[in-house]
Amino acid sequence: MGGGTDLLVAMGEGLAAPTALVDLRAAAGADVIAPQPDGTLRIGGAARVHDVAHHPAVRERWPALAQACEAVGTPTLRHMGTMGGNLCQRPRCWYFRRGISCYKSGGDACPAVDGENQYLAIVDGGPCHAVHPSDPAVALTALEATVEITRQGAVRWVPMAGFYVKPHEHPDRETVLEPGEFVSAIVLPDHSAGGTQGYHKLMQREAWDFALASIAWARYASGDVRMVLGGVAPAPWRVNPSVEEDVASGGLDDDSIASLAERALYDARPLSKNGYKVELAASLLRQAMRELSG
Repeated sequence: MGGGTDLLVAMGEGLAAPTALVDLRAAAGADVIAPQPDGTLRIGGAARVHDVAHHPAVRERWPALAQACEAVGTPTLRHMGTMGGNLCQRPRCWYFRRGISCYKSGGDACPAVDGENQYLAIVDGGPCHAVHPSDPAVALTALEATVEITRQGAVRWVPMAGFYVKPHEHPDRETVLEPGEFVSAIVLPDHSAGGTQGYHKLMQREAWDFALASIAWARYASGDVRMVLGGVAPAPWRVNPSVEEDVASGGLDDDSIASLAERALYDARPLSKNGYKVELAASLLRQAMRELSG
């Protein structure tokens, strides 16, 4: 347990029934945000989302993450929620959260396929089509962060891009965490600092809400470009590297940008009621490409 903003709700909804809770915030150094001698930044898994959003090193060197953290929930949730907890929160699919039988609750079907699927995945879905709700995860994927995972003193490191599992691999879970493991830290690499970065989120309401679609973008000092979409897939969804390479070439006009955005979403397969997300995602991609090619 970190801040408890998702776990305690899941317990109330009957989706979790732990026999005991361990408050990870009590561990020594669990909430420390510390620049390292090699230029990386270590963010403790129990660091508050608000503290990451306002940390000087994050705001100066990795602003995409600061912006993503500021987009999380309400001020109260940002002050309570931890980074590790935010990355590990469960999906918000109506059927799963209301206890209706589905793949995530141990069932053998996804009722959303022929039901209420307005907010679900348009890429990489199936057999479960729920999208992951984390804003920071999208930025951390674009910034090529690494997740530090701890279990009884043993530590392993997983690239952010490999932290989430696809539904066809494990429809009942979202991350690579095994029993007894927890996120002890997130490490931001020096090579993704600076350059041109940003995060933008489209919501149904302008106040607190989960993303209908979001995007994190970054042009590293090396010139490499990363673009990652949120709210459209079961995990943060990185744009095809060939599209990123064309954006990195710079000097794109509006026609080229529109063509690249369309190409990036070539594999989109919307469900019956969420086709609008394709255009939302395309709009975000065009915005990011203008920033990156400017």
